[in-house]
Amino acid sequence: MTEEERTPLLSETRVSVNVSGSYSDDSTNEDRCCSVASFRDPTRAMHRFIVLFFMCFLGFGSYFCYDNPGALQSQIIEDMDITTSQFAALYAWYSWPNVVLCFFGGFLIDRVFGIRLGAIIFSLFILAGQFVFAVGALVNKFWVMEAGRFVFGIGGESLAVAQNTYAVSWFKGKELNMVFGLQLSFARVGSTVNFNVMQPIYKWIDKSYEGYECLGIVLFVASVSCLLSLICAFVLGFLDWRAEKILKKASVGTGETISLTDVKDFPLSFWLLTVICIAYYVAIFPFIGLGSVFFEKKFGFTSTGANAVDSIVYVISAIASPLFGILVDRTGRNLMWVLISVVVTLGAHMLLAFSFLNPWIAMVVMGNSYSLLACALWPMVALVVPEHQLGTAYGLMQSVQNLGLGVIAMVSGIIVDMKGYLFLETFYLAWLSVALITTIILFCVNSRTNGPLNLTVNERNRREERKMAAEFLEREKLAISGSTAEVTPQDLLRSQSDFHLRNRYLSRIGAKLPAHFDISTCALMHRTGPTT
Repeated sequence: MTEEERTPLLSETRVSVNVSGSYSDDSTNEDRCCSVASFRDPTRAMHRFIVLFFMCFLGFGSYFCYDNPGALQSQIIEDMDITTSQFAALYAWYSWPNVVLCFFGGFLIDRVFGIRLGAIIFSLFILAGQFVFAVGALVNKFWVMEAGRFVFGIGGESLAVAQNTYAVSWFKGKELNMVFGLQLSFARVGSTVNFNVMQPIYKWIDKSYEGYECLGIVLFVASVSCLLSLICAFVLGFLDWRAEKILKKASVGTGETISLTDVKDFPLSFWLLTVICIAYYVAIFPFIGLGSVFFEKKFGFTSTGANAVDSIVYVISAIASPLFGILVDRTGRNLMWVLISVVVTLGAHMLLAFSFLNPWIAMVVMGNSYSLLACALWPMVALVVPEHQLGTAYGLMQSVQNLGLGVIAMVSGIIVDMKGYLFLETFYLAWLSVALITTIILFCVNSRTNGPLNLTVNERNRREERKMAAEFLEREKLAISGSTAEVTPQDLLRSQSDFHLRNRYLSRIGAKLPAHFDISTCALMHRTGPTT
């Protein structure tokens, strides 16, 4: 857009550009609220919230279609004439590409595609993957359905990276906490809507079509949500391009710097956190993927009722994650909260396995404990790993997590075919026991090394102040001597405190991000004084 083309827009909005390039507004507050121009001016809140609308729906299709197999578990097994282990492979095929793409999704957006083209490309991947998935059902070729899930997985995780990058680009220093919370809520809404509408859609289409043809048509209907995501990607791309032209702003990257050579320097605490992450999450997501038939067989639920109780974990997560994020941020004691979460989840699975108590109770408990663990676990990585290595650390943790989810999903299906659901619950209890034991070991390691993982917020503040004072005195000595020969890389690259950004993954789990968030490096700047 040329300067001449921008002039009418600026005159309508009564916005002028000062010498520094920032915008000044001469209109009254009433005009701002009422004027149509406020919808067109990228500096105003009304325009940003229009962008937020499309931003939230950008990932809706991905989350809606991710659990399509879980919502239609009985129908897929019957219509495609497959075993439970083959069905579980549909989740494994989603995870396989993300074992690698966790490291390179941010790189592709930053260095290859850019945020706008990247969002469009990844949206095309989820649409193409869902389309192939539906075609496989329609022609009764299960291997085609597996290929579709693989393609879908290529786009799913990377689209979430693009979504978060858009968020920080438009809401840096403004309503970023609220935006991340809304994105999480819409993600969970997508999953919940999927579990509650796919069965009625199937029953309605089953009146005209039968078997795998009915299943294929239902999955084609679900692909409309992926088309919605693609449309949002195009709209966001246009709005972001327009804002860049008007504001002459620089593009924002993901801030993820990946260097696999850093892995050798990670402390024991990081590896223990990774084990806890794997052992805990493999007892959550594969269970939800296979849970519908479990609730039907053991508790006598209808297909619709089973999907409702199966999806309650996502509903609770959308509401509870931001609240638990605030709780953890205010109290600290992350390791204690993780221990509580693991123990409570263990109890919830025991209720499901060994009792006939209404499963709503156990699933509600599990939803809350899952939300609490997510808010307490992921921030601890930033407490034990230096800031410059956070991209590698989180990428590695999510990569190993996807590897574990893929393998355990396949093993879970085999267990159901051979031993049944009671043995499967015992299998999940064993993994949660591993998580519990590892958490206790981490408690011991953290105490022995005087680590920061279970300190209160005030204790961390005092430790940070002492560290800053020592570093200041060291710099003064170096400045006086005029020599830096004795400074080692370890002196400059010490582990950071909890005042540093806990990476893009926190936005996806709903943990509260502090107000002093600076996305120029996609990290929290070191806090040198009280925040306002």
